[in-house]
Amino acid sequence: MKKLFIVVLALAVLGGGAAAGAFLWAEKGASTPKVSGEAPEVVFVVKKGTSARALGPELVSQGLIEDARFWRYHLWRRGGLSAKAGRFKLRASMSIAQIATTLEGPPLPEDVPFAMIEGWRLRDTDAALAAKGLIKPGEYIAAASRPDRFKAAFPLPTRTLEGYLYPETYAVVPDGFDVEAFIQRQLDTFALRFYEAHKDEIGKGGRSLHDIVVMASMLEREEPEPSQRPLVAGILWKRIDKGFPLGVDATSRYELADWNERKEFLKRLRDSTDPYNTRTRPGLPPGPIGAPTVDSLLAALHPKASDYWYYLHDSEKKLHPSRNAEEHEALRVKYNVY
Repeated sequence: MKKLFIVVLALAVLGGGAAAGAFLWAEKGASTPKVSGEAPEVVFVVKKGTSARALGPELVSQGLIEDARFWRYHLWRRGGLSAKAGRFKLRASMSIAQIATTLEGPPLPEDVPFAMIEGWRLRDTDAALAAKGLIKPGEYIAAASRPDRFKAAFPLPTRTLEGYLYPETYAVVPDGFDVEAFIQRQLDTFALRFYEAHKDEIGKGGRSLHDIVVMASMLEREEPEPSQRPLVAGILWKRIDKGFPLGVDATSRYELADWNERKEFLKRLRDSTDPYNTRTRPGLPPGPIGAPTVDSLLAALHPKASDYWYYLHDSEKKLHPSRNAEEHEALRVKYNVY
């Protein structure tokens, strides 16, 4: 009987020790962040109707906590959680207690898409941002006219950031919209989409980054079919190198308040003093005429050699290149393009 009592007592002690060990393990896991030091922010989404317990595996899958059991232990210890649906900024360097407190706080403001269209000028983007109520008219242009206020992995122009603000759809938060932060995102996207992958090639080539951007901005407006842009780039670079005027009519539209204002456009085509008149003035225009995509940038970087010196588009915007002025004139008559 005495031996049986000793065995039961020993098992109880061992069981109590195991329970105590499990408690300490859970307590430490719940209070110790997964990552020591600063960790990058993660936007964690709590879907409507998700239970507090079900958040544990999701936090694990996004690398924010080590073990869902720590999450369940913390919920038990704090008596539950009233998590709100929405988006929250979390870090793996936060303790579970900090994560739980954040999830009970106000979610991040909802973002909305802002689509910047390929080829847009600064004034076009400014007008679109103002129309959405994100800025006051002129704020975007004013900020983009101060390149010294921004940082980039590539040389920035000194006068304006026209051509370097990459066109795509950006998620923006209307509340507290920061126009300079938005422009910095566009510069970073330009680097990500084009410059970082091709900087060595640009550095070894005979064209500066700025010249490539200017050429790409014209290609974006001149040739609607991306696959044809290398051919057009080859024609235009050849004319540049030989000192011939480019004859890119899109450049004469650049300074128009309305790109499609035909009367003012024709007036500018007749103005030989206009620095953007590439019918009469050889060389590149003074600067980019809009925001090029990576297709146009790559076409400017990798032009296609050919025997062609001219080109035009018919009423269906199909490209027709020609080898000399006689062929070009015949195509103008054929397709009624003047």
